Amino acid sequence: MAHVRTFNPRVLEGNWVEDLVLEEEALKDFILQKDRGELTVQKEGVLRQNILKPVSLAVSQDGFLHFGDTIMLVNSGGGEHDQRGTCVLSIIVDTSDIASRSQTNSVPHILGPLQVGGSHNVTPCVRNAFIITSVDGTSDGELLRYGQSFALRTTADFAGELFLSSDHRTFLKCAKKSRLQELSLVEEFDFKCWWKVNYFDPQERLENEGYPVQVNSKVLISHCKTNQCLAALGNHILWTLFGKEYELTAHTFLDSHKAEQDNNHWLFFTAHPANQNETLMQLQQDTVITDEQRENQEDTAG
Repeated sequence: MAHVRTFNPRVLEGNWVEDLVLEEEALKDFILQKDRGELTVQKEGVLRQNILKPVSLAVSQDGFLHFGDTIMLVNSGGGEHDQRGTCVLSIIVDTSDIASRSQTNSVPHILGPLQVGGSHNVTPCVRNAFIITSVDGTSDGELLRYGQSFALRTTADFAGELFLSSDHRTFLKCAKKSRLQELSLVEEFDFKCWWKVNYFDPQERLENEGYPVQVNSKVLISHCKTNQCLAALGNHILWTLFGKEYELTAHTFLDSHKAEQDNNHWLFFTAHPANQNETLMQLQQDTVITDEQRENQEDTAG
């Protein structure tokens, strides 16, 4: 039976002093968390405001990738069974991954290790922008070549300059859905963060070794330690704060001809020289939409 109060609300009963003190302490704690910006609603606002902030991608004047370039890594989709759509390598983060002011005196930023996923948002932002970083002392501005080791690093400030890392899968450490080799973003840089670009066609791979990597061209991203390629999985879905996304892993998918499948095909996207606010993919999509609208208008007029 529910408790029924038999006294006037102004009548003090039971441990009323203790209840009053607890209410005052709860209010003080709430005000303190609010002043520090540690309330969940505040953290979520800070997260969305910063992680979706637009980023200017690098502009390649010669058509090749360079160390220090800010790029998006895009899988253009495909797949006979999973019908995978276009996705972009992106950070998966929630409010618990933000460093609070009580933890650090610096500006708010995210803490590793973090997951990554394949987002359908192709607009360049902090969440999906990565910097091609040297691992052997190569200077920024130098060409990235096929077979040359490099690292992928998130942008500075809020993104925390984390490195894309992977390692051999174990029973306790593997991708959540597929149970394949896990990808993560870590703060500490080591050999597990080394990657290299391979030419996508195995019959021409040796001939292209050492040549500069072209932007917006199909390539393979191979992990140096495990020799597994970066892959997008259309049949394994992750639920994030930003919606449904594909699981990404390090695993080489081969067809009957021992060639890598489109799960492993990636493109380094940079800004278009003619319109630096959009990537080449966005301009192509805009062109397709414009052509469709023009055909619809012609059909209507006819």
